[in-house]
Amino acid sequence: MKNPNGYGTVTKLSGNRRKPYIVKEGLSGKQKPIGYATTREEGLIMLAKYNNNPWNIEADKITLQELFDLWLEKRAVKLGSGSQSVLKSTYKHCSKLAKLQYKQIKPYQMQDCIDSCGKGYSTQGAIKNLWGHLDRFAMELDIIQKCYSGLLTSAPIPETTKKIFTDEEVARVWDNQNLPWVDSILFFLYTGFRISEMINLKIDTVNLENFTLIGGTKTEAGKNRLIPIHSKIQSIVQNRFEQSKSGYLFEYKGKKVNVERYRILWADIMSKLQMDHTPHECRHTFRSRLDSAGANKVCIDRLMGHKSTGTGEKVYTHKNIEELRLNIELITN
Repeated sequence: MKNPNGYGTVTKLSGNRRKPYIVKEGLSGKQKPIGYATTREEGLIMLAKYNNNPWNIEADKITLQELFDLWLEKRAVKLGSGSQSVLKSTYKHCSKLAKLQYKQIKPYQMQDCIDSCGKGYSTQGAIKNLWGHLDRFAMELDIIQKCYSGLLTSAPIPETTKKIFTDEEVARVWDNQNLPWVDSILFFLYTGFRISEMINLKIDTVNLENFTLIGGTKTEAGKNRLIPIHSKIQSIVQNRFEQSKSGYLFEYKGKKVNVERYRILWADIMSKLQMDHTPHECRHTFRSRLDSAGANKVCIDRLMGHKSTGTGEKVYTHKNIEELRLNIELITN
């Protein structure tokens, strides 16, 4: 009798062999071998056991780390790349429980991962979300009988009149990057600069060899801060650099653009993109995306130009420049 589609096969190999029957699984679509058998009957029994537990796990013993790795392989791939990146980064806040058997992890231990992360509401929400994914996967595999993640709490979203760009809106900006001045929105979204900081950037503060720039105003911590140029906007900065006639990175008709003119240009862009944002909301979006991606708080403060108790003197060594670069590149979409 023919096996069902995706069930697998038992096939006899040629030659004189001690175990002449090869058993292949059918779930992956690639017919991977899972073992060899002395008889066809033994092979069918092996195949039946495999299909009863296709991922070869011991539900009573599987650890958090093992479950997370299996979830990444089997379930995370169905999520968007941005969500995958955030949840992978978020796991580090739960990894102290990595060696515990998953079924033994209690709600208070999950909650402690949220409470002790030292991050804001977005990261706390991402940790809670990750526990929810893992709980549902564990339920599917009969590892647990109850989802404790439903008992978890995270910091509420603070009330604000500022609206950050959604992932869909960021994607829409990228889709329209060839429109005039849309490149300035992308510059804001991946640097966190204010309008005044952007329009005052001179090309001699841009290093195209190392892809860094120096700029910033307003506060002592914000002045002349070094920002690694995110890989997604390096071509934008290089194009502006090469086209500059006035010595400023962003110019209008060959001259330094002023705030009033830029706000007019911004309003026109928002109308074309059917959005309702202020330039400063790009700055809020930049910080929010860094936080969601699990960036280091000290690095976030440095990039934003905020004073932080952990920054010490603002001396940019090769080591902390690379640390800033690693953190800014956590924004992947």
